[in-house]
Amino acid sequence: MTEGHTSLEPALLIPDADRARLLECSHHAPHDFYGWHSTSKGSVIRTRQLGATRVELLIHSESREMVNTGDDIWVIGLDDELAPDYRLRVHYPVAEPVIIADPYHFLPTLSSFDLHLIGEGRHERLWEVLGANIRTYETAMGPVTGTSFAVWAPNATGVAVVGDFCAWNPNQYPMRVLGSTGVWEIFIPGIEAGATYKFAIQTKEGHRRDKADPIAKGTLAPPETVSQVVEADTYTWGDAEWMKARAQMDQTNAPMSVYEVHLGSWKIGYGYRELADELVQYVKEQGFTHVEFLPVAEHPFGGSWGYQVTGYYAPSARWGSPDELRLLIDRLHQEGIGVIVDWVPAHFPKDDWALARFDGTALYEHPDWRRGEQKEWGTYVFDFGRNEVRNFLVANALYWLEEFHIDGLRVDAVASMLYLDYSREPGEWAPNEFGGRENLDAVQFLQEMNATVHREHPGVVTIAEESTAWPGVTANTEDNGLGFSLKWNMGWMNDTLEYFKLDPVHRSFHHNEITFSMVYAFSERYVLPFSHDEVVHGKGSLWGRMPGDDWNKAAGLRTLYGYMYSHPGKQLMFMGQEFGQTGEWAEAYSIDWSNLEGWGSEFHQGIQRLVRDLNSVYKTTPALYSQDNTPMGFQWIKGDDSANNLLSYVRWGVDNTPVLVVVNLSGTSQPAYRVGLPLVGRWELLINSDDKVYSGAGNDLPKEIFTEPTAWDGCDQSAQLHIPAMSVQYYIHRG
Repeated sequence: MTEGHTSLEPALLIPDADRARLLECSHHAPHDFYGWHSTSKGSVIRTRQLGATRVELLIHSESREMVNTGDDIWVIGLDDELAPDYRLRVHYPVAEPVIIADPYHFLPTLSSFDLHLIGEGRHERLWEVLGANIRTYETAMGPVTGTSFAVWAPNATGVAVVGDFCAWNPNQYPMRVLGSTGVWEIFIPGIEAGATYKFAIQTKEGHRRDKADPIAKGTLAPPETVSQVVEADTYTWGDAEWMKARAQMDQTNAPMSVYEVHLGSWKIGYGYRELADELVQYVKEQGFTHVEFLPVAEHPFGGSWGYQVTGYYAPSARWGSPDELRLLIDRLHQEGIGVIVDWVPAHFPKDDWALARFDGTALYEHPDWRRGEQKEWGTYVFDFGRNEVRNFLVANALYWLEEFHIDGLRVDAVASMLYLDYSREPGEWAPNEFGGRENLDAVQFLQEMNATVHREHPGVVTIAEESTAWPGVTANTEDNGLGFSLKWNMGWMNDTLEYFKLDPVHRSFHHNEITFSMVYAFSERYVLPFSHDEVVHGKGSLWGRMPGDDWNKAAGLRTLYGYMYSHPGKQLMFMGQEFGQTGEWAEAYSIDWSNLEGWGSEFHQGIQRLVRDLNSVYKTTPALYSQDNTPMGFQWIKGDDSANNLLSYVRWGVDNTPVLVVVNLSGTSQPAYRVGLPLVGRWELLINSDDKVYSGAGNDLPKEIFTEPTAWDGCDQSAQLHIPAMSVQYYIHRG
């Protein structure tokens, strides 16, 4: 102790046991001793200022010296029993003195109602009370601006905020725990946007673990692992018209043609701001209705493509600031383009500085390794049955919708959440309370998330990446469904690609693979995905999977896309597929824009133009989207012509205007193929994938056909068509 300690009254000193815990940064209530407190003879103010040579108490114009009681704990007794507003002037050996407001003189920034909602798992604006939030308080000596920090760590013995502002020393800003909630909190004046920080957590075993903030709204770009204080959303949005229209829209029965994008490799070196110029313009020109971003939340390893998240509330800093991401989304909205973001609530990585074993125990992850680990991916699985964890995830979904105006969440790896035995060997999983393999906690979480999102944000879609036959994925939660708006049709994708990679001479023996999807097409509301997963890990590109030479590969892709756009369901294609990228995708390189230049580029330019025209026709033709989810929207004309590898069917719109689709999947043209038609009259050619403008063979097909009173294919009317090899034609009824 320094000289003068013994001259202070005992009431001004911190009891030895509490002092020891404070010095070890393992005290649950530092605010009980630091700051202002009443005593039997007046009051006392205590502060800990590491490395200070002198500390003065300032009350308006009056200055009084404080006494160092040792260990940089400074004390002063006051005769007044009323709490004054005061400042501290702190002197250091080689720096100018600084005047600060005392962090331990402020009331908690979370109310008892906030804490109640967190405990119940019902705080739907969690990001406004946990994490780092800039605040301003009006006081008698003037306004005080700083940052409130709050974190859930119920099993910690002590928590402190550390950062550059305290030389990463946990002894400067220990936090208090609020009741029995496990939430630790402190308001630190003077901490501004841009400051970097972590939480120093003392575990019950006596170890210090410096952890990134689970609800950080900003980070530094990897490989940095620190969290960053950011301003509240001050971005001025220009998408009011879009947002108003979205709230009235049923996107499940509207056109949805999705361009899936990995932001880091659309064009290497581009950030959110550059993408707001070039990507937006490109998507608009190509006619897609939506973009879908692979996860934008912060992730340390770029090779995970964002699917191993460490910062669930922080847009990745590798591409720019949160406001720059808002700019990109705003620009897309202003051009009439919706934004879907991949969201990963199934699992998280084991990085020691992030969520894993956050307070020294299994906190966010399930404590039973049989439910808490996904060994195949080397990750932890969220404890979906814990209120606070469920709250963390549901609030995170709302955060992206509210703070970034996201129009849809595509939920990754839903199957891994639903099944307790997913990718596990016998003995590696524990059954549910009824002895089954279903993860009932995950089911409840998904239902709650979907119900909350759809209640709070009408018009927003949630999309399940779910590869099994789980019933009711897109059924309403009140009907015991999971409540998703749409589901990826993985069966259609696999069957279709397996079929198309066959040489046409062999396709007759696999005709059921191309028609089977219609058996279950309306069992759920579907998206038809040709996603990033289909062009990585040695699978090559879609171009490479088409049989034959370049001409035939191009014809194969044009036929594939024409078929996809006419099949019930929404469409999704990964970037580069719209022009038939030849190489396998790699996140470290731009997509193969060079395919559109030089020798052979005419095939890729043709595919790109066909996709553009398909998008245009699709958006303006209700038959192709308005009855995606009902059998009323589809009618087979001829689905069993395996000998000719040919399909013909009609799509019906809510306006009762049909579109005939004829798909020739063989290498042989049919110059006089009769097709039944459901309505008499004139049918106009909308799309011919074999057209010369798409670098097809350019057969001279009539722009319109007229029905004849010849019964065929179960119809009273029919027409004779020329159907080129490897091609798709759309004809719309014009009366």
